[in-house]
Amino acid sequence: MLLQVQHIEKYYGNGRNLTKALDDLSFEIKKGEFISIMGASGSGKTTLLNCISTIDTVSAGKILLNGNDITELPENELAEFRRNNLGFIFQDSNLLDTLTIEENIALPLTIKGTSPDEVDKRTINIASKLDIDETLFKFPYEVSGGQKQRCAAARAVVTDPKLILADEPTGALDSRSARVLMEMLDNLNSSLFATILLVTHDALSASYANRILFLRDGKIFNEILKGEKTNGDFYREILDVLSLMGGDFPC
Repeated sequence: MLLQVQHIEKYYGNGRNLTKALDDLSFEIKKGEFISIMGASGSGKTTLLNCISTIDTVSAGKILLNGNDITELPENELAEFRRNNLGFIFQDSNLLDTLTIEENIALPLTIKGTSPDEVDKRTINIASKLDIDETLFKFPYEVSGGQKQRCAAARAVVTDPKLILADEPTGALDSRSARVLMEMLDNLNSSLFATILLVTHDALSASYANRILFLRDGKIFNEILKGEKTNGDFYREILDVLSLMGGDFPC
């Protein structure tokens, strides 16, 4: 099992102002799975992602990656852990404007001290898979929002991380660009066997996943599997669950 989340809890505040963001939450992810986390604002999904990414710490419970408890990592090892094991895609692509698309994609490899020849090879390969090879020598301000997000996706997977964490990656995109990006992530999952954990409000984006966990009040409210369903059928099943949950979800 690649990721094991075991009975985690997360509290914010203290005394009378104590808030429980995650409530005895447990689940597992196998290598090569594409999982989506859905829930209304305040359901705990971003807190969960932050705890898995070691950006935040749990109040109780354990998170194991490849059998290693990452909740016990000392502070001075966290940056190296994230660099060697995780890939991140955010709603804002977070590209560096002073670097070309190629340099942005290559940055994690450069930081790790990868040889220049290997950097070039891997950067060109992943850019080709994500159909942004013609933009490599352009700067972020010279390409579209969708191309920026594909660059961010390329940067996230170029180091072949154990787990890709995507936090609302389509939130700032128009519907066409969002669909293209989700098809790209789906392709990365199927062709490279990339393990992806996607946090989203959007039912259409979530329908690309193999399995969806629905959070409410820091707990798992429901879980559904795609199986042999088409994206359309899975999308309608997602909407059914969201209607049971209540709350405001864009469709």
